[in-house]
Amino acid sequence: MIEAVPELAGILLAPTPLAWVEAAAERWRELLNDHASCEKKAASSALALMFAYPEDRPLGAALSRLAREELRHFERVASMMQQLGVPFVRLRPGRYAAGLRSLLRTADPGRKLDLLLAGALIEARSAERFRLLAPRLPAPLDAFYAELERSEARHFERYVAFARAAAPGEWRARLAVLAAHEAELATSADRELRFHSGPPVRGAAGACGAGGARGATSARGAPLLAGPPPRPEPPTGATIDYTPADEAPLSSRA
Repeated sequence: MIEAVPELAGILLAPTPLAWVEAAAERWRELLNDHASCEKKAASSALALMFAYPEDRPLGAALSRLAREELRHFERVASMMQQLGVPFVRLRPGRYAAGLRSLLRTADPGRKLDLLLAGALIEARSAERFRLLAPRLPAPLDAFYAELERSEARHFERYVAFARAAAPGEWRARLAVLAAHEAELATSADRELRFHSGPPVRGAAGACGAGGARGATSARGAPLLAGPPPRPEPPTGATIDYTPADEAPLSSRA
């Protein structure tokens, strides 16, 4: 039984299932590959918000720092993968971010609040899972994930603070709606193991942990502000670190 982390209990409505934690600890190579994509998408989502609301200078300054930190995390994950012999594989978007994005309002007023709250939920779930995984992973991943837990906790607090400022009378009620949906996405059975997936169904195939087959699914999926269509498939046998919307996530910033 996984207990809720106290400081996250007010935003995450359900703790990560133990089945996910056990599967993730066993298949950490697969998870690490997906983690690299998560960091890039976190940075691109922050940049997209900056472009969507350039008049909000405090938000832009905070998200600029956040995006740089997420990219530094990506660089460290990539270095860790090289150190541990984990190859990059091509990733497909998963259901988590798309499912969360399906509830977000697409026009203001309301859109900005929803994007901020969605960012807070994603960062809070990341912080929770880093904390759960850190003591179960081999060195040097254990210390690395413990450090990332603290970083992600700061990020979700920052998103919540801006959401509170954007809509003082609405943010709590809207958070409750989005958090209920996020909890369902993070706890219901999933076809594949990803950083923000639910527990994988028994017998689900892995990407890195089961022989290095390509075709893994991204944990966060596309950034909250989606980008361009995917590139053509690479030649058979090629492995590249690319997910749709990685290069130009700002195309829908209107």
